[in-house]
Amino acid sequence: MTQGKRISADIGGDALQAIRELGAAARLARSAAGEGQAAAAARLGVHVQTIGRIEAGEPGVAIGHVLGLLALYGIGVRLQQPESR
Repeated sequence: MTQGKRISADIGGDALQAIRELGAAARLARSAAGEGQAAAAARLGVHVQTIGRIEAGEPGVAIGHVLGLLALYGIGVRLQQPESR
């Protein structure tokens, strides 16, 4: 069993959907910038497989790598706090 599959069993569907959406946004931004995964990996200082895992929406990737990839292409992430009851 891969780490990503183990982690996905422990988190809710909304979180998994958000991870997938972040990966899709990263892929679109990288493609729009005309860069391949290898170029993105070199700029971020990670292995090219890490870029693929981020873009595939795998939940086991370090959050710093995900946010770093998004930041390379000008995408920021803002937290949404739950409404108080």
